[in-house]
This record gives sequence, C-alpha cells and structure tokens, in this order.
Amino acid sequence: MGSSSGSEPRRVTIHDVARSAGVSRQTVSRALNGKDEIEVSTKQRVLDAARELGYRPSRFARGLVRQDTTTIGLVVPDLLNPFFTEVAAAALEAARARGWHVVVYDTADRAAEEIGTLQVIGTQVDAVVGYFSCSEDELDQFTRGMPMVLIDREPRTARFSAIRIDGEEGVRAAVAHLVGRGHTRIGMLDQVGRAAPSPRREWFTAAAAAHGVDAGLVAGAAQSADGGGAGLRALLAEHPEVTAVFTFNDIVAVGALREARRLGRSVPRDLAVIGFDGLALGALVEPPLSSVALDTRRLGALAIDQVGRLLTGAEPLEAADLVVRAELRLAGSA
Repeated sequence: MGSSSGSEPRRVTIHDVARSAGVSRQTVSRALNGKDEIEVSTKQRVLDAARELGYRPSRFARGLVRQDTTTIGLVVPDLLNPFFTEVAAAALEAARARGWHVVVYDTADRAAEEIGTLQVIGTQVDAVVGYFSCSEDELDQFTRGMPMVLIDREPRTARFSAIRIDGEEGVRAAVAHLVGRGHTRIGMLDQVGRAAPSPRREWFTAAAAAHGVDAGLVAGAAQSADGGGAGLRALLAEHPEVTAVFTFNDIVAVGALREARRLGRSVPRDLAVIGFDGLALGALVEPPLSSVALDTRRLGALAIDQVGRLLTGAEPLEAADLVVRAELRLAGSA
C-alpha cells in the first residue's frame, strides 16, 4: 500500500484515465461505452490506461442506467444499535432525495460477514458507504475501482474517501464539566474486543490528564445496555470511589444508568453519567442522558454527498470538509 505522504496516488476517476491517455473525458466515456466515432488506436489507449489505473466505471458513469436507478450499498455493523440506525436513516433520506436506491447490509460486526458482503456487493451496487474493520487491501481486492466512502475510519491511501468523527473537543468539555462539578474520580466504560484503545479512550485520557485526573479507572463494556450494566458493576467493584463515568456510547450509558439504580446510586447525585453519540433515545430515559453528541443526520448526508461526487466524476470534498465534530449536550444525568 502507499504511504501517507502527499505523493500517494489520487483516487482513480475518469479524470485520471483521461489524463493518462492524453484525451478528453468525453473521449474516455465514448471508448468505455464502445462508441465507434473514435479511432481504434485511441480507444485501445483509453482501455489500457483504465486497466492500468484500476478504473472501474460505475453503471451510472457509463450512462447504462438512469440516475434514478443508481444503487448505493450501505454497510453497518449492527442495526440493533440505534446509532447506526440513525446514520442509516439519514443516508437513506439523502439518497432518496437524489432518486437513488439503497441496499443495507448488516455485518453483525464480524470480519467474516464483512468479507462475505464485499464478495457479493460489487455486482449489486454502484458505490459503497459504510463501516469496515478489514484491511484496505481486502477492501480494494473486492471493490477495485468502485467509489467507496468509509465512515469513522482513517484511510491510509487516497484510494478511499472517509468521513472522520472528531470527538476530542466534546470529550474535553465533558471531563471539564465533571471536574467543575467536583468530580475527581472519573471512570470510563470503553469498547471491548479491539486490539488498540479506542479514539474515544484516547480523547478521555488526554482530557483527564489536562485536569490532573487519574485516567486509568477504565473497564470494558460490550456494546449493549446489558454490557453497560456489567461494565459499571466491574468498574465500581474495582474502583468503588468513582463518582462519575464517561461511556463509549449512549447504549452503554443507558445500561450504566439502569445498573446505578439497581445498586442504589442516585444519578447524578451519587454517580454522574455522560455518554457519546447523542441518540434521540437519550431523551427517553430518566434522568435524560447527557452525551457528547454527533449530528447523525449530517453524518449520513455527508457520506451520500461524497459518494455522489465520486460516482459522477465531480471534484470530491477534501478531507478537511469530511469531518463531523461532536459537542457536549448536557441533560439530567451529569
């Protein structure tokens, strides 16, 4: 794979093929569509350039289908998690506004399911948006040339476009709020099953360190309400002095709220809780959940906007414009 330097190749588009073959975009389109009004040698030069660059024109770009039959593959790890449901709903709304169809794939957060999805997705859709944990080599192997927009992942090469989630400022604000309320023993319920600490834990660690707070009061939690409850029990068993907790996401936070009540702890008097995601569900629990909130509507719409640019060969948005930042949203739990 290429380096992360500025010399890495651009994402392959019809512009790249035209530049490589020394012809116009219109000539590339005619060659790829098998039109007869160009010379055989020119057509062959275009086809050779496209093959060498790994360009895979979408059905939409080739003009073989109308825009209203363009199909997007939306890949999510868990539709039972309301966060992914909210993102999917936003993407569906944005795609429908363009007259596009969306096929949703749920990989159950399993690597084998991801690979299985990738193996069939190329024949079913024109572009892919979603969450993947497999390597970029595997992504490229099964979707070579197909426009792809990854969500919440830092791509290592320019082959892939990505929507980045930046919660650093929001988590810093959450920790500052808790410290301002007098909390000095702040724990975290982090995601389990990952080899490296999550970015959310890194944001928490940095924010805690900035306030001189111990950032090591951490327990793992499965991504469910039950996981949040079990995680809080484990955290308090090891660190009973904890008076506030930041959680990997809102579902875990809801489980922690429920478990706090079972343990006889009043929220937020005995235990303050702040989640991450800003789900609509947070307003339905008691007390309402404070959260480092993301705009899931913008996240889904931004992904569809970028994949639309890639499909049509338009200039894609730059990385700096593909960032969704989270902000602290206070409610009754902290």
